Amino acid sequence: MKNNNNNSGDNPLPQQQINIELGEKEAEGTYSNLAIISHSPAEFIIDFTRIFPGIPKAKVHSRIIMTPQHTKLFLNAMKENIQRFENQYGEIVVHNDPNSGGMGFQIPVNPKDEKIN
Repeated sequence: MKNNNNNSGDNPLPQQQINIELGEKEAEGTYSNLAIISHSPAEFIIDFTRIFPGIPKAKVHSRIIMTPQHTKLFLNAMKENIQRFENQYGEIVVHNDPNSGGMGFQIPVNPKDEKIN
């Protein structure tokens, strides 16, 4: 059976150069210490916000919507870049302190999964 894909594996396709423009506003960046992730069969939605102690309200500052395929590619790129970072600067320590007040990026806990002692 003939492979209709032009990339047979032996001859990788050359990477396309993309000229990306970064505007002044976007270059400033947006700080976020909380991401809310939801998904449907067709997309992943990531809402970036920031929360501060003593302030019970937070505003979404950026919403990113990606296909499941692009989300997985993004995850792989993040893993690779975290590994590079840690190789250069040392391990990133994540504190799972239950007294932190829920600050930071977390996976929501399903009440059904919690154990009762």
